Amino acid sequence: MLFSTRPDWAREGRDWPNREASRFVAAGGLRWHVQVMGQGPVMLLVHGTGAATHSWRDLAPLLAPRYTLVMPDLPGHGFSEPLPRPTLPQMARVLAALVKVLDLPPAVTVGHSAGAAILAQAALDGGIKPEVVVALNGAFLPFREGQGEFLSGLAKLLVMNPVVPRIFSLTASDPRSVEKLVRDTGSRLDKPGLELYRRLLRQPAHVQGALAMMANWDLHPLLRDLPRLPCRLVLVAAGADKAIPPSQAQRVHGLVPGSVVEPLPGLGHLAHEEAPHLVAGLVERYAGV
Repeated sequence: MLFSTRPDWAREGRDWPNREASRFVAAGGLRWHVQVMGQGPVMLLVHGTGAATHSWRDLAPLLAPRYTLVMPDLPGHGFSEPLPRPTLPQMARVLAALVKVLDLPPAVTVGHSAGAAILAQAALDGGIKPEVVVALNGAFLPFREGQGEFLSGLAKLLVMNPVVPRIFSLTASDPRSVEKLVRDTGSRLDKPGLELYRRLLRQPAHVQGALAMMANWDLHPLLRDLPRLPCRLVLVAAGADKAIPPSQAQRVHGLVPGSVVEPLPGLGHLAHEEAPHLVAGLVERYAGV
């Protein structure tokens, strides 16, 4: 069962970061919320599970003077409509459809966590043809044997129960619960950043979108195909990341010819929100500008 409504743009989006860059676009059978800003070579930025375009709130203005930024809310997240079955190939397909409708093919892509996996899949499928994928704490590896099946099955049970997202959203009404959730990733965010996550997590449809993505996620085919990725892969690994340990970047590096690892000591899973100036400099170094 999918919730029929998304977070209200007039209410939850009233003071959305970089709101002036927002637009709503029909592509791939969905209505997307996407932000487009800046000038120069096109850079596509894709957030991770449970986040939205607000994740780029401080990074985007640093990159916009030199790049045309395209930043969508993933299906089922933020203000974008959900996919009936958000598998990794389907996510990659509709993302490519959005890029085509916008007529903004990216030369550079930046993906956080699961967003990096979607970009890699889209590049492997030929839906996008970037020169580089910058993976910010990229989620490329399946869970350990057995654990993945259990977590996927648990997510399926949760996503089928319409009460669960509502209960989670009620819990998110307490600022302390959201602060703990972020802290458990190894990151520390300021109050405005925490409030934006709280605003989204209070919306059952957004929680439903994140759970549905987890329930339909299978990274084994991507892991098999990554060695033939047709563009350069930059693996940014935050040293204090509790969600995706830096050791995962090293393992992926061993699988993908020509890939590089960029360590970010002392930062957590949301490193681009903690240290946007540092991440902007790193992205620009590999974007060739």
